[in-house]
Amino acid sequence: MLKDRGERIRHSVRPCALGSVLVAASDRGVCVVEFGDSPALLEASLRHRLPDACHIGTDTRCDDWVGRVLDVIARPGAASDAASDAAFDLPLDIRGTAFQRVVWTALCAIPAGTTASYREVAESIGRPGAARAVARACASNALALLVPCHRVVRGDGGLGGYRWGIERKQQLLDRERG
Repeated sequence: MLKDRGERIRHSVRPCALGSVLVAASDRGVCVVEFGDSPALLEASLRHRLPDACHIGTDTRCDDWVGRVLDVIARPGAASDAASDAAFDLPLDIRGTAFQRVVWTALCAIPAGTTASYREVAESIGRPGAARAVARACASNALALLVPCHRVVRGDGGLGGYRWGIERKQQLLDRERG
């Protein structure tokens, strides 16, 4: 759960090729991007994730940001380094442990249309025995697409898991591969 006591959170939910997408932002930047089947369930999940926040709905800035996320879903090759806030020109409010941040940074280095195994990511951060911890960091990622955990697969090439559904993971990879 993110620290949120009294924090102002704006969000926007829109339909997309993957169901619905929710983009939520604090005053510091985008803090949550989630996929789901229902706008109502996505909003309920956000309120559960940030129960002490002041949920103030959406504004034009948040609407613009969700529009940029929708553009990347529609044209994934246009932002091959989608995880950097420079690629999206979005301020990010990335929240996690030091280890999670190291993993998420490594995920951002995986080019669109390619994958890396949990073991390969662990090796890339100098922690070759930490494949399970890498998997947990991927599962804790609150910024779908912006931190591309969908690009991490099992060692045998199988998809493994994905917080927002294995079908969405496959669709994202297929879209990136063109």
